[in-house]
Order: sequence, then C-alpha cells, then structure tokens
Amino acid sequence: MRKQLYATLACFLLTPVTTYGQGWKLYEEAAKGESYAKFDCVALLDSTSVSVQSTGQGSFAVCKVIKVQTPKGAVANRVIKYDYDPLTAHAEFKRVTIYHADGQIEEVDVKKTCDYAAPARAIYWGARQIMIEVGALNPGDVIDYEIAKKGFTYALLGAVPEDDSRFIPPMRGQFYDIVPFWSSEPTVRKVYKVSIPMEKEMQFQFYQGECTSSMRYEDGRKAYTFAMEDMMPFRREPNMVDLFDAAPKLMMSSTPHWKDKSLWFNKVNEDYGSFAPLPEAQKKVDELIKGKKTEMEKIAVLTHWVADNIRYAGISMGKGEGYTLHDTKMNYTDRCGVCKDIAGTLVSFLRMAGFEAYPAMTMAGSRVESIPADHFNHCVAVVKLADGTYMPLDPTWVPFCRELWSSAEQQQNYLPGVPEGSDLCLTPVSAPENHYVRIKADNRLDANGTLRGTFTIQAEGQSDSNIRSIFTRGFQSQWRATMERQLLAVSPKARLLSVDYGRNPKDYQAAPIQIIFRYEIPDYAMQGEKEMLFKPLVMNNLYNQVRSYLRIDTEMKERKYGFKDACSRLVELDETIQLPSGYRLINGPKEDTMQGTGADFEGSLLQKGNRVVLHNRLALKKRVYEASDWDSFRKAVEAHKAYGDYLVIKK
Repeated sequence: MRKQLYATLACFLLTPVTTYGQGWKLYEEAAKGESYAKFDCVALLDSTSVSVQSTGQGSFAVCKVIKVQTPKGAVANRVIKYDYDPLTAHAEFKRVTIYHADGQIEEVDVKKTCDYAAPARAIYWGARQIMIEVGALNPGDVIDYEIAKKGFTYALLGAVPEDDSRFIPPMRGQFYDIVPFWSSEPTVRKVYKVSIPMEKEMQFQFYQGECTSSMRYEDGRKAYTFAMEDMMPFRREPNMVDLFDAAPKLMMSSTPHWKDKSLWFNKVNEDYGSFAPLPEAQKKVDELIKGKKTEMEKIAVLTHWVADNIRYAGISMGKGEGYTLHDTKMNYTDRCGVCKDIAGTLVSFLRMAGFEAYPAMTMAGSRVESIPADHFNHCVAVVKLADGTYMPLDPTWVPFCRELWSSAEQQQNYLPGVPEGSDLCLTPVSAPENHYVRIKADNRLDANGTLRGTFTIQAEGQSDSNIRSIFTRGFQSQWRATMERQLLAVSPKARLLSVDYGRNPKDYQAAPIQIIFRYEIPDYAMQGEKEMLFKPLVMNNLYNQVRSYLRIDTEMKERKYGFKDACSRLVELDETIQLPSGYRLINGPKEDTMQGTGADFEGSLLQKGNRVVLHNRLALKKRVYEASDWDSFRKAVEAHKAYGDYLVIKK
C-alpha cells in the first residue's frame, strides 16, 4: 500500500499542485496513520514552485494544505499570516479554500486580506505581513491556500522603482534559495520545485538528511524538484546548535563560487562610495590615533571608539536597506545604525588612518555552507595588516569589550568583500585562557556558624565584559547594590562590609576587571550537636551569571547533535576556610583530573591543619561543540559541580 501511494504521489511531482483541485486527498489518506494521530493539525502538503527569470527574479507559488485534527488545531489555524519585504518582494493570497468535514466547500474572499507593518524589534525597515482570517474551524476541516510572491530576499541601497525591476536581485542574473526541510508540524509531503532558463547553471546540495530529487527539461527550461515524505517535527536537544546546522535543508545557488560573491560585494560598495572620507570624521580619526605607535594600537583605538559611540538603532535610513553600506557622512552624522552602518564606519575610519580595510558578511548563529547561497545576517569588517593577512573586526559586538572580534562569534564563517576576491573564511577557536574568571576566597568560619572573609574576582575577555557590564552599561547609583546581590545570592543574611572595584571600573581598556569583596554571613553553616554543615562559598551561586555552562543540562548521557555554550572559558575557583578550634573535616580528601576534546578539569579538596583548602580549574575549550565532545564536557562540568556539595565538620 505504501509503495503504491508513493508511486502515485510521484506522478504529481512535475505538475503544479493547483491544477489538481483536491489532489491532496491522497495525502489525507496517508495522514490517517498512527504516527499522525496525536497532533493538533497535519500539513498534508507543503509545496513551493519557483519560476526564475534570466534577471534572477523569482516568481513563487507557495501552496499549503492543512488538516485540523483537534479544537486546539482549529484555533491555531483560524488566521493565516505571511511575511515579506515590500522593498524587494510582493506577496498576496491567490486563493483560500476550506473543505469542511461535513462536506461543504467554502471559498474565502481574498480581497479581505489585511496587509500591515510586521511586528518588529530593534530593526525597523518596513517589513510587512499579509493576514487573512478563515473563521471558525472544526476537527476534520481542511484549509487549502496559495500565496503568490515575486522578488528576492535582499535589497540594494538605492531608489525603489515602481515597476517590476525592484524585484530583480542586486547580483543581477543570480538566484539562490535556502529551503528548510523541517517543520513544527507533521507534514505528509513537502515539495520544492524551481524552474530556470536553459542557459543557467544551478548547483545544490541537500544537507543533514535525504530527499527525492530530480532534474528534468520542461518547456525549454530546467526544472529541479526536491521532495520529502513523512516529515515529523524535529526533536530538539537542549542547548543544541541552530536547526540550520542539524535539521534537513536544501541549499542552491546559480553563483559558481564564494569568490564571485566577494568580488561583487566589494564592487557594489566601492561604486556607491560607502567609505568616502569626511573632513570632520578625519579630524576625529587623527585625534584618536595621535601618539599611537603600532598598527594594533591604532586598529584597537578606532575599533573601540566606533563600537562605543555608534548606537545600534535599526531605523530605515530613507532609500532602502541591504548589501550596500550607508556612506561615511550619514553614519558619522547620525551616530546610529545597524551592523552594516557600524562596520561601515569602522572601514571608513581605518581607511582615513591609512589602512586597507573592507566590509565582510557573516552569519551569527549558524554555519555557512560551501554552496554560495547568501546565508548571512550580519556585517563586520576586515583590515589588512603589515604582514599581508586580513584581520576580522566586529565593532557591533564589542562595545565596552576588551576584544576586537567578539569571541561569542568564534568558529563563525565570514566572507570579506576584498578587491582580489575571497573564499569563505572561519574565525578560530579562542583559547579558554583568553576568557578566564578567577575567584579566590579567604574565609573564617566561627563557632556560631558565621562566615567572615574576603574574595577577589578577576576576569578577562568575554568574562570581563559580563562582570563589568554593571559599570559600563548600568547606573552608578546601582553599582554597590549589584555587588550586594552577588552575596545575597549566596545567602539572604549576607552583609557586604566593603567592596573595591578600583577608581574607574568603566575604563575597560585599562586592565582586566578586578573586584575585592569583604563580607560576613551570619548562620552560614547549619549547626548540629558538635557538627556543622556548609558549602564552599566559591561554589555557592557566586557570580553564576558568568558561568554560562551551569545552564547546560548535563543529565543527558548522549547527544545526537552539536551544542553551544556562550564562549570558551577558563574557570578557576580557590578557597581556604579556617575552621573553628577543634573541628575537622569529615568529608574525605578529594582529587580529580580529566582531559578531553571538549573540556579539561582538575580539582582538589583537603584539610591542612585547621583549614579546608579547595581548588577547581575548569577549561571549556570551544563555543560550538560537536556531539562527540559531549562526553568530556559533561564529565568535566559534573565533576566541577560536585565540589559544591555540602561539607561536614565535627568537633
């Protein structure tokens, strides 16, 4: 039966879905299987057909057939929404039909479609949504709709014409698409078909799964078809990599190599004059680099000034948004913009300082594949050093940060727009030592259970940025209260006696952060008859904000997919606790050492005279980990956390 069904479905592969009326009835039969019964709704068909013109413009027919199975599914599908960018695309409902379970067929009036500004946060570029209400639904009802769309994904900065030329992609003649073959709802069949002119070439690859694919000649054109059956909702793992790095996806592009895109990106910005010098900006550059001797000193001072002084505000700048960077005059005058405006300002500053610098595209959050489909969402900069190598810089991600390229972006692909062209690049792993956080405590436990002492916290890199943020981004009136909250997280009875964070903790470029606390905590130890119970202070909720690995669930024994932490990191925790006279540690001496591809750990706990001495060193080696790294990461973190267990002392 299954083979017969698939053979029948294959007959529909090369034919537009809309010509078959209720052809989806076959898919409805397949959805009666036990694996679909527990879901609120089922997508019987998810079909996209694209016709590409020689200019690269695409005309899309997006068809979807959804069967409602429960009242919850009925509520979830009573409104249909679709997003589009009016600067580069047009979208409209072509038809919406409801096949009610009682046999009635209802045609929804698509003239009642609402077209409105899409909800937005941080970036307000005029994106829109179309929405249509289909009304009350009941289990058993089927919604069959088609959306007609034409255009592309990104825009050039320039006047927006009123004719269809605005739908031609900026890299004229080129077409690409990135098609997720996963869904939050079970799907009986997903089909993606693209038809291109005969003279065009198209490269593609299907990643992280399998599909049925074909290439046929139809009406003097090439037609590529990709299909998948029985798509169940993708099962996520906690802290896993982006779905684009784990779930099935199709990447396709008519651009031969990334170098072609690099050359185009360089030319389009040079032709526009994005980095033309500006007298008032030149004055600022000269002021900043005065007295700086080395190229790295100059690069650093310019990067930090741009990062700290160009505010992130994604408002529309008038003529459009996209690959072309706004010019120096606009960026320096407005002192605000998104990543491309901040990166563009840095490129301009570096050039005015005598450096060779260019913009680059990157993808924050997921991998960019070798197929040159534009999987980018972020703009950065590169500068040519004296040895001829290019160094990546990201002013958007390093405000008040001691780095020039944020290590929260390590292991990230980027494509420089350089005149000689470039292949796809990858930022290296940043060593854990570059992001150390060290807490060293010297405590005394009194016979009444009160803990008194001092601890010093030091940090560098991303750890520095996390701990220092109250000084660089918060109100000065809240500085001491924030320090108190760190102790109150250890015990609600904690009292901050004094805190020393230096003369100017806002000056992040001066040195790594260091804060010294002096405190007392009444009733810190729970008391029994000639015995006390307490946790080491450094292991007891102290500065957990910077220890992002604690938010990764280590209960899982195995992982199928890669996983992420905020950054590579070195955590060093040391504490000495002077015990009351006559008390000894009941817990036996403890010592651990382990090494692995994901993490290293060493720890010890013992009594020396009347003192308990604890040492922990946890090195987390990456930001993005392979599934094979999980065993060493998990064991190291669990061993580290075990030193936070209660200590028992007796007299």
